[in-house]
Amino acid sequence: MASQIQRVGVIGAGQMGNGIAHVCALAGLDVVLNDVNAERVKAGMATINGNMAKQVSKKTISEADRTKALDRIKAADKYDALADCDLVIETATEKEDIKRKIFTDVCATLKPGAILASNTSSISITRLAASTDRPDRFIGIHFMNPVPLMELVELVRGIATDDQTFETSKAFVTKLGKTIAVSEDFPAFIVNRVLLPMINEAIYTLYEGVGNVEAIDTAMRLGAHHPMGPLELADFIGLDTCLSVMQVLHEGLADSKYRPCPLLVKYVEAGWLGRKTKRGFYDYRGEKPVPTR
Repeated sequence: MASQIQRVGVIGAGQMGNGIAHVCALAGLDVVLNDVNAERVKAGMATINGNMAKQVSKKTISEADRTKALDRIKAADKYDALADCDLVIETATEKEDIKRKIFTDVCATLKPGAILASNTSSISITRLAASTDRPDRFIGIHFMNPVPLMELVELVRGIATDDQTFETSKAFVTKLGKTIAVSEDFPAFIVNRVLLPMINEAIYTLYEGVGNVEAIDTAMRLGAHHPMGPLELADFIGLDTCLSVMQVLHEGLADSKYRPCPLLVKYVEAGWLGRKTKRGFYDYRGEKPVPTR
């Protein structure tokens, strides 16, 4: 089964996409990294190069490994380049309409036996599969961020995903050296179903004045041994992504406990999305992050 996946297409060269391309290439697979914007592909390739250089300096890979892996990645700004891929993984923004359009467009160029996967962190795999010509060969392969460092991958079967697709995907993830958690196709799957309400609750704790940013993050870092406080983690994930996941949970499960905190909504409306915009619960414009509340 594992031999079936030799060439992987990755749609989206952002944080998740370049991370997935990185681990696939290091595992000896050929990769086509695609984005509508050629500049983004170039930036993604530069990130991969830099991240692999860090691994060389930490002696987790050799310089020869890095050179070989970089040679395996080809950049592409058109879907045609994905025609001979055995597996194509979509890593676009967490908006269902955008993902569905990508799947509709890309299906026209894929070979009949290719598996199509989404790296969505919350959206129904069954629903996304229905917008393709191959719901039986569609699956959720949800990597954690940052991909090269995080050991877990959630595998999510849609209602139509067949056994062969599931087994081939399992073999693929194992080849990357990752550990699999199999999740049923429910809103936000396992990790984000547990993690995002915790982050949302931390934002409510801030909103209600129970503690300031620093107190909340210190409390969870030192009181629960979390490597990063929840507000710092929200900034790292992106507050827009946090909000999207909470909305999926709230709409999908219709339970008021998943209501996004109004303060989270306000930050997103302000365009303060965390690290990527230099401001969120912390301000990243200076030498070191400063809490914004």
